[in-house]
Amino acid sequence: MFGKLFTKKAKQYEEAAESAASHGVYPEMNYCPVCDDEYRSDRTKCVTCDAELVSGKEKLAQLREKEHLLTSRSMEFSVDDEMVALRKGALKEMKHLQKLLAKERIPAILSGDEQSCGKGCCGPEVYLQVRKNDAEPAMAVLNQDFITSTALSSHDMTHVGAVYVQGADSAVCPACGCQFSPYVEKNCPECGLCLG
Repeated sequence: MFGKLFTKKAKQYEEAAESAASHGVYPEMNYCPVCDDEYRSDRTKCVTCDAELVSGKEKLAQLREKEHLLTSRSMEFSVDDEMVALRKGALKEMKHLQKLLAKERIPAILSGDEQSCGKGCCGPEVYLQVRKNDAEPAMAVLNQDFITSTALSSHDMTHVGAVYVQGADSAVCPACGCQFSPYVEKNCPECGLCLG
């Protein structure tokens, strides 16, 4: 009886450890949902992002759910599928985006007319299309690619919404966050951005 109990527990532990190792996530650790940094279980906030940490068990559950969604999504199109165009651009760029979507198991097609600039120096522009119900996850993938490829993820974006008002007592530079008096200077004294 005890042999069966210990064998069953050992098997459950091995399955959990195997699943965790395959995802690189360990149930006894905590993880940042924003930057994926790993922390000891006694930590509750990410040092980098200041976000609340999730347990390794929660992260594993999220990864399994994502895997299930990915494997259940069909890569085939049917005649009844309603398609939406997400981007328009050069063939090479659209093929790159189509491959990115395929890695996330989001099927996409390239379509367009055969028009070009008429000079023979550039090819036709094509549309990247996905099924309407795949549009939201597809846009999330494309947005993440944009952030990564432009290095926006490594920049402080907290002051991006700052608005320069010429008659205000003080102004905040949208590039660096420096606060200064617009009466004294029209350029940011910290980064030199021309605001006037």
